[in-house]
Amino acid sequence: MTAVIEVAGLHKRYRDAAALDDVSFRIEKDAIYGLLGRNGAGKTTLMSILTAQNFATEGSVRVFGEDPYENPRVLSRMCFVRESQKYPDDAKPAHAFAAAKIFFPNWDDDLAADLIRQFQIPVTRTIKKLSRGQLSAVGVVIGLASRAEITFFDEPYLGLDAVARQIFYDRLLEDYSSHPRTIILSSHLIDEVANLLERVIVLDGGRVVMDEDTDAVRERAATVVGDAAAVDAFCVGREVLHREALGGVASVTILGALTPGDRRALAEARLEVSPVSLQEFIVRATPHAASASAAILPEGALR
Repeated sequence: MTAVIEVAGLHKRYRDAAALDDVSFRIEKDAIYGLLGRNGAGKTTLMSILTAQNFATEGSVRVFGEDPYENPRVLSRMCFVRESQKYPDDAKPAHAFAAAKIFFPNWDDDLAADLIRQFQIPVTRTIKKLSRGQLSAVGVVIGLASRAEITFFDEPYLGLDAVARQIFYDRLLEDYSSHPRTIILSSHLIDEVANLLERVIVLDGGRVVMDEDTDAVRERAATVVGDAAAVDAFCVGREVLHREALGGVASVTILGALTPGDRRALAEARLEVSPVSLQEFIVRATPHAASASAAILPEGALR
């Protein structure tokens, strides 16, 4: 595999606070990555440094083998769709799309027009008068139609309803399959985007705590449910990520892939076993997220 981004020993400090702490990883060409973690984990700071919109305190960043800072050869090949993107007061979506067409050499007019239609974006209305969802849709159109070799989406769905979010996911996969590129998707709606992701990088407290293929992550844990005594007996010697009990029934999330022998033992003990969702595993397995699991949003989103 060919790495398009290489990060080594990256630190970012704001006075006495560490936003990023010794972050190292590689991102390969033509893959969809999830950059995941709670609010404040360092995701936006990291993407801002990778796209030369912020500075590292220490460490190195290489994009296409070069330092991205003030490097038009690199920057013209990347697109960063920020959740908090700012536009001039009198700008309209049509202006934003025209500017993007000039900046991104792979811009596709037909794709942009089709997305504008699907998201029902009023292109002649000033951006400051758009709804939150319409503003998010402007960013989604730019991110997809740019067809940049590396595209960062930072919480791109904010303000989009469920139908619009599904349009985004469907069109992303459709266009990625015909025009492969590297996509880094930052989201706290982990289960909603899980099927898009080929690999996940999880930040927790400014550090990388997980960097794995999505399929491998899903196989690393399971939830066992049944008679509390039988569940606890099965879990002896295993790492328990989470335990809940109600009356005589317990539900325990354990770390580690189950062997055929384990599954036979579960069947004999009449215990139910189910896979753990990507979102649940990340919540349970990351130190800061696990300690704050009570703060999970009602829909289960990782903040």
